[in-house]
Amino acid sequence: MTDGSVMDSDESMPCGETNREPDPSDSLRTFGAVLQALREHAGYSRAQFADLVSFSKHTVESVELGRRMPDVALVERSEEALGNTGALRRSAKHVTRGRGDVGLAAWFRQWARLERVAVSLCTYECRLVPGLLQSEGYARAVFDNAIPPLSDGQLEDQVRARLERQKLFRERPNAASSFIVEEYIFRRQLGGPEVMRELIGHVLELTAPRNVTLQVMPLGTEFHACLDGPVQLLETPRQQRLAYSEGQQNGRLISDLKEVSLLCRRYDTLRSQALNPKDSRGLLERLRGEL
Repeated sequence: MTDGSVMDSDESMPCGETNREPDPSDSLRTFGAVLQALREHAGYSRAQFADLVSFSKHTVESVELGRRMPDVALVERSEEALGNTGALRRSAKHVTRGRGDVGLAAWFRQWARLERVAVSLCTYECRLVPGLLQSEGYARAVFDNAIPPLSDGQLEDQVRARLERQKLFRERPNAASSFIVEEYIFRRQLGGPEVMRELIGHVLELTAPRNVTLQVMPLGTEFHACLDGPVQLLETPRQQRLAYSEGQQNGRLISDLKEVSLLCRRYDTLRSQALNPKDSRGLLERLRGEL
């Protein structure tokens, strides 16, 4: 960030959080410890309890260790299985990820917080389908390719965090979102044909509402305004424009007015060069049919 003064104090990143993965929040750890204590008091092993509540053993373990937000269904089934004391239901209401959004890279956390309140979002991507549009299978394929390899727990946290970000489409239907994605990204069969078929269907569904726009940058284009790489832009409720640029193992929040203005102009030009939304959807439907 080039000018920390433009951010609200509750949106700024604390010192020392620029290059490490976030830790679980205290409330996540506490809820997990309570669940584990109640389970053990009832005499269930993790495997037995997982079968009882119809969740995987790994999910139960992740929640108990504070690595994963408790699913509503898991809370309800756990209550029923452990005596209906109300302790889990009541404590679940106070569980938050805090500053340590489990599964989000340290350099991305501040941008993720800004996404949740933005009045508009613009994303150009030339590497992968944007995280806000990824299906679960596609997200798993992305993280399966991580080097060094992720542990099972890390992979589950990454996938869950990515899918949870997509809640903003449902929770904020008046916020405008625009996506421009390179055609070859949809042609690359990451994860295989079935994963890509599911992905395209997921993208078409998420971008169907009036407040969400998807444009595809065709392979045959002669002009391209964003050859310098991917970019994300947003506008805050206070009409402040910010940008975000990400590379390998790092990301940069941009607030410098001149730099943000330049990136906005490039994005606006790219929108005129990409296929219009109707033709973009038609192209994706054809690509899905070819899989």
